[in-house]
Amino acid sequence: MHTMIDFLIPELESMKKYPELLYYRGNPELLFRPKISIVGSRRPNPYTRAMIYELSKKLSLSGMCIVSGAAIGVDAIAHEGAGAHNTIAVLPSGIDIRYPSSNSGLIEAIEKRGLILSQFEPDFTTREWSFISRNETVVALGEVLVVGEADIGSGTMHSVEFALAMGKPIYVLPHRLRESAATRQLVREGKATAIDDIDLFVALISQKARNTLNDSPFIAYCRTQPIYDEALKRFPGEIFEAELKRRLFLS
Repeated sequence: MHTMIDFLIPELESMKKYPELLYYRGNPELLFRPKISIVGSRRPNPYTRAMIYELSKKLSLSGMCIVSGAAIGVDAIAHEGAGAHNTIAVLPSGIDIRYPSSNSGLIEAIEKRGLILSQFEPDFTTREWSFISRNETVVALGEVLVVGEADIGSGTMHSVEFALAMGKPIYVLPHRLRESAATRQLVREGKATAIDDIDLFVALISQKARNTLNDSPFIAYCRTQPIYDEALKRFPGEIFEAELKRRLFLS
């Protein structure tokens, strides 16, 4: 079954061009939760693997929804740490093609319990440019971008470029010399902040999540500052009730 998003996602307005199509499988209510994007190397070292898993798990437990691109390496670890029920995977392929095939089990679990997104026709196969488009969508959805590990000139740096253009805060894991040269350069140039304490980072970044854990879907949606017509289309009953209460209060 192919289902298309029929409402505006405010975060995606920061993209160069809002997606013409956006297919999904799973729970679209995750789009209204506070979100953080995590990306990085397809071949992370053991330190990165352990830290990204711990980070994504603790962020998820604090109420943040984890967004990534379903690739092998850091992406997959971030999804797994968050748990399939609290993660959004953005595909570089059509929604009928679980790419990469090595992560098909993970993607299927996210389809059933979390959310899968694709801006391509259901049977679309990956192209070089579709990975870049996927990266832009991943970055746009999150309030901040975390880069687990990256080398200079790597595909992960496309995500960093999008985050810089969108004005998104960028955080990276601290690495040893000769490891993850790109993230260390970002810190050196003042473009990113190193996460020196995972628990402190989670406490700071998830403040908004803690404020919205008890929100109804309507209130969570309103926090995204949607346009009136979109809110009315999605929550007509709640909008009518809110307007009625306002009229009673003013009368």
